[in-house]
Amino acid sequence: MKRNLLLLLSFQIVLAALAVDLKRCRIVVSDSEVALVKKMAVVLSDDIERVTDVRPSISARSVDGPSVILATADNVSGWLGDVDVADIRGDWERYKILTRGDRLFIVGSDARGLAYGVFHVSEQIGVSPWYWWADVPVEKKKTLNYKENYVSQSPTIKYRGVFINDEDWGMKTWSAENFEKELGDIGPKTYDKVCELLLRLKGNMLAPAMHTCTGAFYSHPESQKVAAEWGIMITTSHCEPLLFNNAAPSEWTKERDGEWNYLTNKQTIWKKLDDRIRETAAYDNIYTMGMRGLHDEAMKGSSDPKVRARTLEQVFADQREILERNKQKAATGIPQIFVPYKETLDIYDAGLRVPDDITLVWPDDNYGYMKRVSNEVERKRSGGSGVYYHISYLGTPHDYLWLNTTPPALMYEELLKAYQAGADRYWLLNVGDIKPMEIAVQYFFDMAWDFSSFSYENANRYQARWLSSIFGKKYKDDFQQILDSYYQLAWDRKPEYMGFEMEWDSDENNRLHDTNFSFEEGTAQQRLSAYETLSNRVHLIQTQLPKAMQPAFFELLGYSVKSAYQMNRKFLMAQRNHETGSAEAAGEATAAYDSLQVLLTEYNTLLDGKWDQMMSEIAPGFCAKYQMMPDLVTAPTSAYRLPDEQQKVEYDDALNLHKLKVKAPFHLIEGVGTDWVGLQLGEPLDEVQDAASLSSERIELVFDVKDDGTDSIQFCISTLPMWPVALDRSNRFGVSLDGGKPVVCENVFEEWSFPWKLQVMENRKDYLMTFPIDRSKKRHTLSLIIGDPGQIIQKITYK
Repeated sequence: MKRNLLLLLSFQIVLAALAVDLKRCRIVVSDSEVALVKKMAVVLSDDIERVTDVRPSISARSVDGPSVILATADNVSGWLGDVDVADIRGDWERYKILTRGDRLFIVGSDARGLAYGVFHVSEQIGVSPWYWWADVPVEKKKTLNYKENYVSQSPTIKYRGVFINDEDWGMKTWSAENFEKELGDIGPKTYDKVCELLLRLKGNMLAPAMHTCTGAFYSHPESQKVAAEWGIMITTSHCEPLLFNNAAPSEWTKERDGEWNYLTNKQTIWKKLDDRIRETAAYDNIYTMGMRGLHDEAMKGSSDPKVRARTLEQVFADQREILERNKQKAATGIPQIFVPYKETLDIYDAGLRVPDDITLVWPDDNYGYMKRVSNEVERKRSGGSGVYYHISYLGTPHDYLWLNTTPPALMYEELLKAYQAGADRYWLLNVGDIKPMEIAVQYFFDMAWDFSSFSYENANRYQARWLSSIFGKKYKDDFQQILDSYYQLAWDRKPEYMGFEMEWDSDENNRLHDTNFSFEEGTAQQRLSAYETLSNRVHLIQTQLPKAMQPAFFELLGYSVKSAYQMNRKFLMAQRNHETGSAEAAGEATAAYDSLQVLLTEYNTLLDGKWDQMMSEIAPGFCAKYQMMPDLVTAPTSAYRLPDEQQKVEYDDALNLHKLKVKAPFHLIEGVGTDWVGLQLGEPLDEVQDAASLSSERIELVFDVKDDGTDSIQFCISTLPMWPVALDRSNRFGVSLDGGKPVVCENVFEEWSFPWKLQVMENRKDYLMTFPIDRSKKRHTLSLIIGDPGQIIQKITYK
């Protein structure tokens, strides 16, 4: 036995000798390296100390003994010996990690590539990118021997970042009243932490907070310096031309500066933009081109899109002159974006001529569905294209600023569609306050870094795997089931929508209503039971975890799941009270409201109040009412009943989307739809077919019916409320029963209309149709015919 132990000990000593002892190492970085590389030496020393409680020293000269050598590929002369870096030299943001005896080399093709290499090592030794922002604990280790040989590829997406937005009820209150209260604003101390997180996530750009409640980013000069120190480029939202935030009073007021109208106040606007670019010319930035109105308003002047297009073309020309003069280089060599968001998409479609080297950044519809992707002509543009995507939004028909409920499979499917159409230049994620969106933020950046590692098979399973890497692999299946249930329940109705009010709408639509879940039919009680089971399961895991891990678990998952349950409980039990006058139901609703306040307090007092005011309240936006307590009654009343046009139509029998005959390309997408699987008809960018012809490609679903004596059958076919991929396309598909004449389904809607609002909040578009049927035959075939490829069926019911 003693001999075996000695052999094992000897084997461990040999293994350690083959690796670099990070606990005893020195970090070596040349004085000739740029500031970010030198900063990463300090950061790596910090991370090693977090793991070992021993802080490595930093040297500018080669040393004997264990060492970690940091360098960029163009600055390695005399440092790397026989280490070859030709395979990464000149590439964008790549890194190479090599072990040679007791020396670990981390080499970047550029400074950010080096930083990503350092953070790769940090993650491997146990320092999560979320060690600070989500309080993921760092496991202490008595020994820390490291060996790796690895070469990264350039990131899939060139520019990757977040937009901090609608910060009024979270990041602003937290920064101003807690983390940065000496400034009373979101400033350099906050942005230091934000930029560190972005770099750890392998991001490279930030669109700063820009609401009126927050001081403009450039009103605190140190904020730009902090971003530059972390190698983070500043970009801006769709309504901030040339880094200028016209929503901030320090930047623009009507009283001081006049109308924000380029036709009538050009000189004032031009000088503001020119001053901003002159002040920031030394930094690497990505410039939003064009112009909208103040903040998120439409462009001033003519309402004719063609006239607006000519104005914007002049704006482009003037802005490019400003850039060239101040940056001292051709505009074609300066990163620029144009975001056809809201009314500017209409202007673009009216013939706006965007300079070829400007990147077109296509937005989603604010609710997770891409409004457009590049067509064949646009894919040839030298500027390429990108994506502006939301997991948080303030606007009509309803905000969702509170919890993360965007299903990962939907995000993957929509971003894949954009990527396949060439959107590999720029991805910006609207994250609200970052918290509690951490899981979605991690997912987004991992896709942007290496999109090829994601697929329809793993997209819905990625987040559970990531959580289990933090809290233990034994919980992987639990996390998958929890996330599936959580996202699926929110698919049918986000927690923020449970008041069934519509914002910026009529008084009737803007008040609280009962839901369209039914206690009589059982759907309301099923929903409550599912949420209660989910909440209890999360609570059990939280109590089982070591105390050091419980705060991170609560932040990443516990708060959201438990709060979603209580929000649903509040409204559904208030509805039960309205329908029956039950005092017990009223008590349940009140208890749920109180529980939401308890959870809020738990969040704000976590870790001695570290996140106090991040959840300053259940984010109400400007006019939402879901955070309020609904009225309670002592006798049944119909005063809160939802209007009939908002009631769901769904029949008792449902087709199994897995039982299909394939006569067309398709995907069964796990993680979308009412029943958590969606049937995608064809690839979104394939050629359009005739939805009215059985000669077109199709999917067939075989099913049995009973002979009830009738000669017709009714179907409700529910689809995802998707947008056409291009201006010259629609979202048509055909439906045929037993080879009969097809019915063509087409979702023609006007954005901002009431039918569109219902689609957004219900997350579905339903088609009702009736076919003749011979019920003497038991077996029948329903054909789904491809018209505009890529449409997704989420449920088919019939009677």
